Amino acid sequence: MAQPPFSALDAAAFLGALPDPLLHLRADGGVTLNASAQERLGELKAGQDWASLFLPDTAATLTAAAERARRGETVRVSVRVLDNVAPALVTLTPDGRGGVLLHLRKARDPLEVALELMDGLNLGMTVQDAEARTLYANQAAQEILGLSLAQLTGQATMDEQWRAVHPDGEAFVAGTNPASRSLRDGLVHRDVPMGIFHPPSGEWRWLSVTSVPRRAPGTERPEQVTSVFQDVTEQWQMQAEVRRSEQRFRSLVEASAQIVWSAEPDGSFQPPQPAWEAFTGQSPAQYAGEGWLEAVHPDDRAQTLLDWQQAVAENGPHLTEHRLRRVDGQYVPMQVRAMPVFGPDGQLREWIGTYTDISPVREAEAHLRELNATLEQRVQERTQELAQVTRFSTLLLGAAGEGIFGLDPQGRTTFANPAAARILGYGIERMIGLRQHELIHHHHEDGGVFPVEACPILHTLQDGQTRRIEQDVFWHAQGYPVPIAYVVTPTLDDQGRPSGAVVMFQDVTERRRAQQKLQDAIRELERSNENLEQFAYVVSHDLQEPLRTLSSYTELLVRRHRGELGERGDQYLEFMQDAVTRMRSLIQDLLAFARVGHAERPDKPQEISLAALGQQAAANVQGVLQASGGVLELQLSHEVMGHPTLLAQLLTNLISNGLKFHRAGKPPHVIVRSKQQGGIVQVSVQDNGIGIEPEHHERVFTIFQRLHGRGDFPGNGIGLAICRKIVEHHGGRLWLDSAPDQGSTFTFTLPAAVPFPSP
Repeated sequence: MAQPPFSALDAAAFLGALPDPLLHLRADGGVTLNASAQERLGELKAGQDWASLFLPDTAATLTAAAERARRGETVRVSVRVLDNVAPALVTLTPDGRGGVLLHLRKARDPLEVALELMDGLNLGMTVQDAEARTLYANQAAQEILGLSLAQLTGQATMDEQWRAVHPDGEAFVAGTNPASRSLRDGLVHRDVPMGIFHPPSGEWRWLSVTSVPRRAPGTERPEQVTSVFQDVTEQWQMQAEVRRSEQRFRSLVEASAQIVWSAEPDGSFQPPQPAWEAFTGQSPAQYAGEGWLEAVHPDDRAQTLLDWQQAVAENGPHLTEHRLRRVDGQYVPMQVRAMPVFGPDGQLREWIGTYTDISPVREAEAHLRELNATLEQRVQERTQELAQVTRFSTLLLGAAGEGIFGLDPQGRTTFANPAAARILGYGIERMIGLRQHELIHHHHEDGGVFPVEACPILHTLQDGQTRRIEQDVFWHAQGYPVPIAYVVTPTLDDQGRPSGAVVMFQDVTERRRAQQKLQDAIRELERSNENLEQFAYVVSHDLQEPLRTLSSYTELLVRRHRGELGERGDQYLEFMQDAVTRMRSLIQDLLAFARVGHAERPDKPQEISLAALGQQAAANVQGVLQASGGVLELQLSHEVMGHPTLLAQLLTNLISNGLKFHRAGKPPHVIVRSKQQGGIVQVSVQDNGIGIEPEHHERVFTIFQRLHGRGDFPGNGIGLAICRKIVEHHGGRLWLDSAPDQGSTFTFTLPAAVPFPSP
């Protein structure tokens, strides 16, 4: 088995070798001191009580502690030893044989403790010899000065690298620093301010230095000087800031107050008072003592003097108001403030006060009283207005046919109007506080789950954007979907962030039914129109067969029997021929009208050049141009989408109208122009003809409507109706601008082949 540590050692030898003092108080009354205890406490003589080795109070404490240790208790006490001012720790332990081991931990050297304390307090300390050369510097001194011990040792106190300066920036000349002065005059120089340059940081620091001379016994001249200093840079900067603040404050007072004055501690007003003299015009002899009261309004003097005497008696702040006579004799309302100024000894040194013109304040107070006179009435009126608005809002929500409910940022319902509850089959109380999506918006119409992250209402709560949804469903309390259209509008907080939303929705069940009925009606109308167009086409086509027979026999009668039936009979035959010709023209025009949109129907509209269409139309009216001596100008440069044959017919009809309806004696002049606006091309056909009255601008587009007799202008009154039908077939519109004898301009629109943005 392994032996315990130190088991083979002699205990007496081991205890005797300890560096700390140790006393063995044996059970038989004998006492043994180890070498360190004998060195520290001295030899114990025969018959001498061991407690006599300590100070009386320490001996009593240790004797009591020893009795406790004999009873088996380990005791630790802190006491002062004979040669130590600092307390030492004493441990008393039973030795297991009825005796006590008294262990004394050595106290530290006072100088060592002092140096450690100074380092802990960040107090620098240097020791210089009689020549002011540095012999020693503690750690704090090295850090404050920014120099190592090696750099400091042997250097003069005013070495250039320190760059020591006075507070005014002047350098310390040789022999004027605190250490040199203490070496020279043998006096202690305390709290001398000194600025030094700190090499590691590259900054200036301020020190407070105290130098203490040390004399050798029997000599008058100090042989060493100890300097203790601390870094007061932060305090110095704070003091400088305080001084700057004080200066700014004084400047502000002088700039803002009309009069700055001072008084003696007893309250007497003594010269010089330049600001007072300038304002009141009083001389020093007039205002000295209590003469200044003569410048105060007579009605205000008694109260002013009473207030001032009370402040002086209490050494407290003085605040009052009175009217002060200006140098021109006018009394000005003033506010007077004064504060006592105390010295470092706590004694009152003087009073500092100001006079401030409060005329603007009085004017403002008067104006404020005028405003307050009507404020209550205005508040009452505004309260009534708000109450009316609140009642109106409540009535509006209650009377609205649309459902309305509000949401908080988490999507919970905060309010709902009766219409919302009625449409969805819930009570208003049931809806409040529940998450809207989970209650009424959880599935699509087909029964598929509607994820909350895809909900437009939730998106508005997140990004603050208004959204309009035309087709959606909310779920009724009885479990069936209600078709709705809704608008969700965000509410924003002061920072513009979404704080909730308001949802307004409509039950569109009836609208869906109406839309379905409308779609059915449109399909029925389209079928009916197709039947009518087909009927018109068939009728027009079939009417031509009997008309051709009638025309043939009429021509046969005219050819064979002209002159045999007499003058009246010949006239009747001419009437028959004219009627047949007109009937044929009407049938052909009716057939053309019916065939618009059917004669040419490619799968898709074609890209067509208006310039090419214009040339084709010009060729179609060439005969009319030559016969009338007219002029046709084409200014067409755009391309459109459409059906070439129909658009060529459109331009031909409009140009023919412009050539036909010209004023007598004036050749016709027609100008055709085009311009593009975005995805639309606008074409105008302008003439210099007879013009049309404004009340007939729409009538001219009606089928078989004529504004002139056939003897004046030929035609059946169907050409413009065909033009409008062609334009509408292309998704455009046709209109007229005209006035009598001012010509006419027909304008129509067509889809552009290459759209471009509007300017």
